[in-house]
This record gives sequence, C-alpha cells and structure tokens, in this order.
Amino acid sequence: MTAEDQLVREGDIAGDYLERLLDVLDFDGDIDLDVEAGRAIVSIDGGEDLKKLVGDRGAVLEALQELTRLAVQQESGNRSRLMLDIAGWRQARRDELSELGTRTANDVLESGESVRLRPMTPFERKVVHDAVTRVKGVSSESEGEEPRRQVVVFRNG
Repeated sequence: MTAEDQLVREGDIAGDYLERLLDVLDFDGDIDLDVEAGRAIVSIDGGEDLKKLVGDRGAVLEALQELTRLAVQQESGNRSRLMLDIAGWRQARRDELSELGTRTANDVLESGESVRLRPMTPFERKVVHDAVTRVKGVSSESEGEEPRRQVVVFRNG
C-alpha cells in the first residue's frame, strides 16, 4: 500500500467514525475527504448545529480531531496526523492567524521590540510561524509549556 493509499484509508476510517458521531448527535453534515501535504484532511460542512462541534476557540474541534486520530490508529494500527475542519472554522482561523503573524512581524520590524503572543495550540502557532517567515528581518519561536505555549516574534540581529 502506497503512502497516498494509506492516507486515503485514514480518511475513510475517519469519515466513517465521524458519520456515526453525527448520527448519534442527530446533526446534519456532509463529510469531505482529501489528501494534502502528506496528511488526510477531513471536513464537515452543513447544518447550523456544527458550530457546537467547534466550541470556544476551537476547543471541541481539537478534542474531536484527537478522538478521530485515535479511532484511525485503533483501526489501522498507524499513528495519524489527520486534520479535521468543521464548518470552515479552521480555514477561517488560519486566515486570521496568518494576518496576525504578518501584522505582528511588521510591528516588530518597525519598533524593534519583541512581541509575545497569547498561548496558542500547535496548529495556531504553526500558522503564525509560517506568516512570520514571510517577513524579512524578523523571526519567531515558541516558548513555554503546553497548554500555555506562546509565539515570540523578534527582530533578527
């Protein structure tokens, strides 16, 4: 089985798991499976109820992603890096965080003062780091321990 086939299988297992979850909750939702950048991507779109599955700042979404990864691991025997998005929240959050990273990097470049952002999830920190790397003259690193890990943006040199 190729790596691509394995990711498709992960997506199928995750899709079945999430379909059962939606049935139990009596929520409407369409499940879309994709493979992107070496990871299975599962998206649920549809009814208004889905916002409840995102939760405050994506907390429920993160928990569901972990449960889905565990379900995939249990059935496939492989650790999964599957990414779950619900009602487009993760994409909207990615856009928002990318803007935050770029704006913060430009502020640091202008002021010379380092900036420590509020604690973020690993997903959120990665998006911010990616945005900061696109601004010449600044860098970023994560500091602290989970769940209080923060991105610090600083001027180079």
